[in-house]
Formats: sequence, C-alpha cells, structure tokens
Amino acid sequence: MSRPRPLHRHQIPRPIPPRPASEVRAALLAVGGPDVPYVVREGHTGGADLVAEWRIREPAWHGFFARAKVSRSLETRMRLVPEKREVRALDREWEVTWVGDRPSLVLSAEYSRGQVRSVSRSWTVGRGPEGKLRLTEDYRFDTTEMKTPLREAVLGAGWTWRGALFRL
Repeated sequence: MSRPRPLHRHQIPRPIPPRPASEVRAALLAVGGPDVPYVVREGHTGGADLVAEWRIREPAWHGFFARAKVSRSLETRMRLVPEKREVRALDREWEVTWVGDRPSLVLSAEYSRGQVRSVSRSWTVGRGPEGKLRLTEDYRFDTTEMKTPLREAVLGAGWTWRGALFRL
C-alpha cells in the first residue's frame, strides 16, 4: 500500500486574506441575481444582517416552484461577525401548501430550524428508443443550490461560514 505523497511548497493552498465586512456583505448580496430562484436581501429583524430565501412568494417564480412541486420553503438568516471574520448562518424551513398555482406558507409541525438540507426529485418512467424501461428526471430541487453559493462567497472573502443550530 502506498503512502500519500507530501505536498510541495507550491502546491499548498495559500490562505485568502480576509476582506472587510462591507465587501463580504456586497459579495453575499450579489449572489442572488434575477436568474436564480432565490433572493438575498437585508435582514431587518431577528438579529440577521442578511436573509437568503426562495422566491416562492414572487408571482414570476410561481410556475417554477409549482412545476417542481416544492413542498418546503427555505430561509437562511446570516449575521456577520467582523471581529471573528465569520458569517453565522441559521436555516428555517416551512411547509408549503399549494392552492391552485399559488403557494401558501404554513407554520406547522413541519417547521424546522438549524441546518437544513432537503432534496426533492421527480422521475417519469417510460420506454427508451430500444423499448427498455428507463427513468427520466423531471426536476431536481436541492437546498444546496442556494446555500453553496452563499458559503463560497464567504469563504472566497477569507471568512469562515459557521452554521448555527439555535440562534445567530
């Protein structure tokens, strides 16, 4: 059994110099653009500096979320802690009930808080060109599609992303 080779000096990743809090905030706000199904906005309550959430309430995105049959809505609340150069993140998830083509967020026993990971997928079973059964994925909806770009923006600024379980 061979041992892993040691890294040479030029292969060791260099630490990223930490950017100022204002640049971290700007990088996080830039993550949510018009072409992604989530928005990053200022957080005005609950100790959050910024909040990222699915655009499930925006009429322009109802069709997207309805086609994906999304049954949960995710909100990631973030607080910047400049003295520690970290962003604390707390997820909240709600059950979504669809009435026609409009969503309604329902606070219920299905409410979750802490670090949330949820994946929804749908497949159609059909026959391929050779007559064999095959699965075709209709949609995939994964909370990491929102959380990963947020975390990468923080880490790319030389800060730490710290998931919180109970409070920011």
